[in-house]
Amino acid sequence: MTSDLHAAPAVTATEVRVLEGPNLYFPRPAVKVTLDLTAYVDADRETLAGVARTAGLGGAQVGDPHTEQRQRVVARLAERAVRQVSRASGTSRLGVRSRPGTELSVVVVSFVWRRRGSAQALGESVAPVLEAWLRGDDVIEQQAELVRSAPDGPPPRIVTPRIPVASVTGTNGKTSTTRLLAHIAMTAGKHTAWSSTDGVVDHGEMLEPGDFSGPAGARGVLGAPGVEIGILETARGGMLLKGLGVSHNDVSVVTNVSADHLGLHGVDTVDQLAEVKAIITRATRPEGWTVLNGDDPRVWAMRTGSPAKPWVFTLDPNSPAIREALGAGGRAITVLDDHVTVLSDSGMPDRLVPIVDVPMTISGLSRHNVANVLAAAAAALGLGIDRAAVVEGLRSFRPDASLNPGRMNTYTAKAGLGGDCTVVVDLAHNEAGLDALMDVAEGLVAPGSRIHLGLGAAGDRTDEILENLGEIAGHRADHVVAAHKAHYLRGRSMEELESHLRVGLQRAGVADIASYTTELAGLQALVEAAHDGDVVAIMCHAERQAIYDWLAEVGAVADDAADIRRKVIASRGEHEAEEAIAELWADEDAHRRIETGAALHASYPGDARITYEYAGTFDSAGQEQRAVELYREALDAGLREPYRHRAVIQLASSLRNVGEHEEAVRLLDELAADRPESVGIAAFRALALHSAGRSADALGGLLSAVAQASTDEDVLRYRRSLTAYAKELEQGVR
Repeated sequence: MTSDLHAAPAVTATEVRVLEGPNLYFPRPAVKVTLDLTAYVDADRETLAGVARTAGLGGAQVGDPHTEQRQRVVARLAERAVRQVSRASGTSRLGVRSRPGTELSVVVVSFVWRRRGSAQALGESVAPVLEAWLRGDDVIEQQAELVRSAPDGPPPRIVTPRIPVASVTGTNGKTSTTRLLAHIAMTAGKHTAWSSTDGVVDHGEMLEPGDFSGPAGARGVLGAPGVEIGILETARGGMLLKGLGVSHNDVSVVTNVSADHLGLHGVDTVDQLAEVKAIITRATRPEGWTVLNGDDPRVWAMRTGSPAKPWVFTLDPNSPAIREALGAGGRAITVLDDHVTVLSDSGMPDRLVPIVDVPMTISGLSRHNVANVLAAAAAALGLGIDRAAVVEGLRSFRPDASLNPGRMNTYTAKAGLGGDCTVVVDLAHNEAGLDALMDVAEGLVAPGSRIHLGLGAAGDRTDEILENLGEIAGHRADHVVAAHKAHYLRGRSMEELESHLRVGLQRAGVADIASYTTELAGLQALVEAAHDGDVVAIMCHAERQAIYDWLAEVGAVADDAADIRRKVIASRGEHEAEEAIAELWADEDAHRRIETGAALHASYPGDARITYEYAGTFDSAGQEQRAVELYREALDAGLREPYRHRAVIQLASSLRNVGEHEEAVRLLDELAADRPESVGIAAFRALALHSAGRSADALGGLLSAVAQASTDEDVLRYRRSLTAYAKELEQGVR
């Protein structure tokens, strides 16, 4: 060894972490040691080859300095250091694993433990042993003595469940799935406790608020008196920092895996994140079920590492994952013929409930919530909950502030510029969440109306995610404001965070947006700028209760399933009574049409579309005076396109028939100015002008419309002449 080695940077353990439960490395408690081995990565080949011989790896290809091969050899040396100290301290059999870190100089070594004190001491011994080897020294026996003399310390705090337990993880949807699954269990009459990012809840009663998506939540749930079923939302942070909170679960659910919170705790890629999420699947009992998203390849791949049977959920009834699950003795759940349907190897589909009757799906509009419904239903059946209770739970779980706060909560509120708008409150904490929120907004907005978005994110999102959020917002919303989350800046300033949102917005062609320091202020501004039929969506994280309180204060009403269904149908340009309207006009008897129209009008008081159709029954029966009254009533009630301009045409036509020619002309003049391309409007205007004794104007206007709008070959050839003749007629030259 040269003297330079004595000056080399010391080998250091940057972290010695005791993991209490199943973890990324082992399905039982383990110690994780993170090492900075810069000195090993820098060392020349001869020096490192000597260390390898000392450690019993004489044949190892040590690689050049600063290479990935070198890092892998160094990881094996760290493992050898643990094994040698362990044997010297009296433990001959020990599970040890090592892996390269995200930087070339970083290595992680882990091992299982039973006695905390000696395990902690063993973890702390690795860096001194490796540093000594690099100097040509041996401190194995000294470190082994420290391990032998360490006090036992407390046992692992992991809980061994004595009741059925389901663990739920994923990037999106885990809180909603946890809440729905708990609701189903309570519907079945089971005393249910659950933990999530909201807190620990015992059968609907909040025991302790806060983020309890880790081991503390598991202890709170399983320690609740009389609990019969436990549901655990399981976030990656708890699993990485402390391990899983339970020794096993009966059902594991993985909703999906996408880029979120990358760059934290050594997780830099989506594949690494998937490896962390898979911890709960490996801790599932062999007689249990692993409920996996078959539409996410990373999630579906987790079945190979789980001892439990696979239960796939997928939105595609023809997904290959269904065949794979059934072939492995598992089950599947999907949407078949618009029903939530369970498939098994029996070949007989079990249709649980029509998807439109599951409020959480927003009448089937919210595809990600359809997936959450499938996952929760599968988990409930996997826990042994009665089928009838599962169906009733799916039907009765509303996406409102009481059962699923902060997740697609929809309200009807007074719009600042007149009429009613829809307000959607949702967490939408990443790209997938924002896309899902925009899907719902687009499915609820009235035809011709706008989507307003309060855009915001927590400061721990990467620059790339923030910019992607801005780009999604710019492409999919008509009006965007920044609505900040002051309590979740997490090291950023509002200005810095907003600058990245603006980069994405500019990529979508949005040059500038207004900015508000709170979510509530952003929502208030958007509602004030909304028209009738608009949707206002707010990405809400920090001020959920303040937003609920304000909505109640201004008289906003939470939508029920019928309200949502009506809005979804209206967004498609349809009416919930569309079939009845079609049957009305299929009747050839004018008198019966009026009677049927009257019944519909009575069933939908104040409904502009129904009033319009009712007016048409009198119009078609030759009773123009009553038709005029009803057309005006429909227009005054806010009749929307595509029916509004039709009602004006029909009103004007009826006015002409009852002798009010000038009023008819006035209405059609206004409509023609708004829709100059419509030959139909021009034709009715010509009729009204003729009836008013203005035949030259009538002919001139009609000729002008034909000349401008027709694609007939002869019209195209003589367009200039026809236009000139029309102008002369309208000016009274001929």
